Amino acid sequence: MAHAMRIKIEPAPRRREGANRSAGAAIASGAAALALVFGASGAAQAQAAPTPYPTMAPIEQYRMAKADEIALARSAAPPSISADAEVVTLGDHAYETAAPGKNGWVCIVERAWASGLDDAAFWNPKIRGPICFNPASVRSVLPTYLERTKWVLAGADRAEITRRTKAGIAAGRIGPPESGAMCYMMSKGGYLSDTGGHWHPHLMFFLPHEAGGAAAWGASLAGSPVMGGVPDLDPAVVYFIIVPKWSDGTPYEPMAM
Repeated sequence: MAHAMRIKIEPAPRRREGANRSAGAAIASGAAALALVFGASGAAQAQAAPTPYPTMAPIEQYRMAKADEIALARSAAPPSISADAEVVTLGDHAYETAAPGKNGWVCIVERAWASGLDDAAFWNPKIRGPICFNPASVRSVLPTYLERTKWVLAGADRAEITRRTKAGIAAGRIGPPESGAMCYMMSKGGYLSDTGGHWHPHLMFFLPHEAGGAAAWGASLAGSPVMGGVPDLDPAVVYFIIVPKWSDGTPYEPMAM
């Protein structure tokens, strides 16, 4: 599934020195991005309160004008990467190539179903998660989200998506990420949740569950810039690092108090 949306998005911290603490507390499990995870990502783990998005909205609410979607997808990474990347956009039955690439990367705008299967925002039609996947993640991470999108566009509900996902894992069709799989989420224009907006510019790294765990990365510890590492249904675990600039080179500055 989409790894970009695997994070629970919180409002941007108001002081830079609080960024790691706020973001670290926001990590939650979920089948992207991961997310996303469009996300992680990403958006919010299942909550006790009733979700405002219990079912899928009309498909047109998830669509964008193609030119706008291409531009938003490319904004996930610096132009030195995204200018030569393939761009795929949401079609009637699947994502479709909108611009060919030549560097092996793929840029895409993930929708809310990139979130964890129990995510309260799974059907939020406002979610837009611009991501650029490197070649290793194009081969081993992105296909799961693309397949899930086909299920969604064919009318599968969340229970059916869960069933198919479990079956895919059991059959080996959904497997762990390749070594070196990662992606960029550095767009100012993304919308990752109703509470956090575009959240922070960040990089995400995908590892198999058995690759040492969060302790091996020092993830989510006090003072560590690395966050994530909460395993769930998906065979991949996501670690991410906030970076100081957006993809256009402008500095990321949390609001001052």
